[in-house]
Amino acid sequence: MTTPSTRKPGTTPKRGKRSALTGPAALAALAGVVSAAVVLAVAELAGAFFSSRATPLVALGSTFIDFTPPWLKDFAIATFGTNDKAALFVGMGLTILVLACVLGIVAYRKWILGAAGVLLMGAVIVASVVTRAGVSPLDALPSLLGTLAGLLVLRFLIGKLWRLDETQSAPNHGAAAHGDASHGGAAPETRPATTRRAFFTATGITAAAAAAAATGGRLLGAARSNVAAARDALKLPAPAKPAPAVPAGVQSTTPGVTPWLTPNKDFYRIDTALSVPEVDVQSWELRVHGMVEQEVRLTFQDLLDAQLIESHVSLTCVSNPVGGNLAGNAKWLGMPIRDVLKMARPTAGADMVLSTSVDGFTASTPLEVLQDGRDAMLAIGMNGEALPLEHGYPVRMVVPGLYGFVSATKWVVDLEVTRFADNKAYWTERGWSERGPIKTMARVEVPKSFAKVPAGKVALGGTAWAQTRGITKVEVQIDDGPWTAAVLAAEASVVTWRQWSYEWEAAPGPHYIKVRATDGTGELQTDQRADPVPDGASGWQSIMVTVEELTRSGGPRTIDWQHAFEPACDLHR
Repeated sequence: MTTPSTRKPGTTPKRGKRSALTGPAALAALAGVVSAAVVLAVAELAGAFFSSRATPLVALGSTFIDFTPPWLKDFAIATFGTNDKAALFVGMGLTILVLACVLGIVAYRKWILGAAGVLLMGAVIVASVVTRAGVSPLDALPSLLGTLAGLLVLRFLIGKLWRLDETQSAPNHGAAAHGDASHGGAAPETRPATTRRAFFTATGITAAAAAAAATGGRLLGAARSNVAAARDALKLPAPAKPAPAVPAGVQSTTPGVTPWLTPNKDFYRIDTALSVPEVDVQSWELRVHGMVEQEVRLTFQDLLDAQLIESHVSLTCVSNPVGGNLAGNAKWLGMPIRDVLKMARPTAGADMVLSTSVDGFTASTPLEVLQDGRDAMLAIGMNGEALPLEHGYPVRMVVPGLYGFVSATKWVVDLEVTRFADNKAYWTERGWSERGPIKTMARVEVPKSFAKVPAGKVALGGTAWAQTRGITKVEVQIDDGPWTAAVLAAEASVVTWRQWSYEWEAAPGPHYIKVRATDGTGELQTDQRADPVPDGASGWQSIMVTVEELTRSGGPRTIDWQHAFEPACDLHR
């Protein structure tokens, strides 16, 4: 015979002493975490049949990126570099973990409030999904299914906890006849007893099922997508205007300096796409409209059939700090944008082209830059192969001389000829400048900052750039000594970076190395420090190295200078 519980509505049963890891709050938090995993897993599985931007993590992360203030975005890139998206996912995972724990505890104490919290979070996820560019209302279905499944699992696990409490509060530890009145439930009912082992078994099985569903969703999504296979099978046409031959000697003679031509796998990636868009070339279309005499629509086949050009062009991210590595040099293949604009015939008064990505990102590019003699293009190839998916496949913009945030739109699908006075681009609305000419920059790559080097001849080297102007001089300063010209590597063109080398007779002790460049117009790189916001960083890079004295045996002897020059130096990457 069972003993009915006599606790009042709104209260929890009395319990004996329990471990903090197995107490009711901890178990309720675990129930919340498992339920959240079910939400994400079911949505992932269902999302395999919808847009990749329909999954909760991608939608929430993309929405967060959209509302990220410039200072936080700059901090993330400066801190994590090209791992900024991975850092965002980790941060989101920790946030979801905390919220899931809280909702589990709330649901255990008051079911109605916990359920309301789950539904509210589901509504936030759905809103994030349906507001993404290129997403239909039906793409909200995976999030709705995930929310419903998570709510049911939470109710099931919390119900087990309630029965566990009732079982432990009954004198004979038998089954308890009690309802959920205190938890916002229905009328009393007789329910079977349960144990902690049964609860942990249920959560373990549920967690395993969630992991299987998430894995299945990813595998199914990959199997259903043929974009990667189509990209691998694409054979690029020969350019009508091949890239000029790269002269001998473009690589710095200093070992360890970055390759002059950046491999695709090493090319930096900074964009707002949390999930790489998968665009079918058969359905891709570029629309050119706005202040034009003739609206133009181009298919991918139109690009393949066009008079393509090939050019080596260095790209730089506006978030690149002084001495940073958010720059790369590649050989691009594409259709000149000036040819596209000739077909559309911009009207008087237009001064800007607003380019739009398939995921809604926009960039504002001065119209005259796209019509002059530089090789601005709709690129379809990178270093002799089709664009990698993460670098804009099937089509992206490449515009020499401008930072990427105003020119390098990936997965581009729309060009609107307009005016700066009438339209604002994605980052301009967030406090960045509307025009982004690349500033002259030089960096030290060898040795690394804080490196220890042996006394004697030390090879220094690095890279400098001033796209569309070229580099004519790089100078090095050791401590407070005179500026001395470095040896420049050969120059391929004014739109690519230029490397340098320098041989230094290093004396023992700590030393500071500065570098600066002069562009093709004769203008010296400014020493005025500026943060990346709003139009790119500036200033001279300075690094510190420790030169170790060689002992008679040939080994180094470290000299401890206790940061002798630290107050006089501004250190950077």
